[in-house]
Amino acid sequence: MTALKEKIARLIEATGPMSVSDYIALCLFDPEHGYYTTREPFGRGGDFTTAPEVSQMFGELIAVWLYAAWQAGGAPEDAVIAEIGPGRGTLMKDMLRTLVRLDGGFAGRRFAMVEASERLVAVQKETLSGAPERPAWYGRVEDLPDGPLFIVGNELFDALPVRQYVNTTAGWRERVVGLGEDGALIFMAGAGAPDPTSLPSGADAAPEGAVFEAAPAREALMETIAGRLAAQGGAGLFIDYGYEGPALGDTLQAVRRHAYDDVLAHPGEADLTAHVDFAALARIAGAQGLGARLMPQGEFLLGLGLLDRAGRLGAGKSAEEQERIRGEVERLAGPEGMGTLFKVLAVPREVAVPPFDAVS
Repeated sequence: MTALKEKIARLIEATGPMSVSDYIALCLFDPEHGYYTTREPFGRGGDFTTAPEVSQMFGELIAVWLYAAWQAGGAPEDAVIAEIGPGRGTLMKDMLRTLVRLDGGFAGRRFAMVEASERLVAVQKETLSGAPERPAWYGRVEDLPDGPLFIVGNELFDALPVRQYVNTTAGWRERVVGLGEDGALIFMAGAGAPDPTSLPSGADAAPEGAVFEAAPAREALMETIAGRLAAQGGAGLFIDYGYEGPALGDTLQAVRRHAYDDVLAHPGEADLTAHVDFAALARIAGAQGLGARLMPQGEFLLGLGLLDRAGRLGAGKSAEEQERIRGEVERLAGPEGMGTLFKVLAVPREVAVPPFDAVS
């Protein structure tokens, strides 16, 4: 039993079953034993690999999009270029190198990292120690300096806690984490019920045991970001795995040592995520007057020139190196890799930015 599992069991014994949302928050962010507060989760030595760790091409193409969005927004001199939830800082490192190469005038601009974890801030500062520009670090979006904001979040929303509701003989009830007779953590149906208007179509006919997920923490963060973009200008780009519309289904999953794990098995030692409802995020952005557009990651990267960039990287290289680059392309954009499951949501205030300009 992990130290956090013992702590959670004691909390349940003292106060009763806890919501799935509270369980996720403890697993990921507990000050003493939380996954993100105590571990290095990224890369081959961690538990999972994100797109920036797969290839430099990912960050380079994100930078190309940011630069185009900045130009479409009138190339404001007082722009803030930010990343939220920056992991090890690899994405920002590749973006900074590319942006300065695209436009030498980007040197000296305001770059920012939004990161709440002091441990990860230290990791990011080490990663960016040789970067052409030095970002400033902020704990919240609200702390960022004023000005048009051009912000990127990669695998951000999937890590925010979700609430789950399960269909029972008594109707929809909140799913909670309790203790079984042997003291093990188990899922149970609690007393709380969801707002009926939040349930997706088909919920009335759902079978017993069906699960619905709501994500108030995600929606609150998107409201904050969208409100800032609507008020001061700019654009946001958010990449994550998820689905395009409301749906029933249990998507909560744990990853440990690059393999799926039981969600209740190793609290604090496994990453917990849930698929993102992009339609909900797009509605929030649209309510603020932003032009939300969505497409698969593969289509997005290919539309920005992934194949051309791969060809230039591989030119004159050994056959082994060229094969490695081809593998990176397949992993980033192929249907068996991240290309279909991962989606890219763009929320510009002004005009659509390629490759989203052809998306209705």
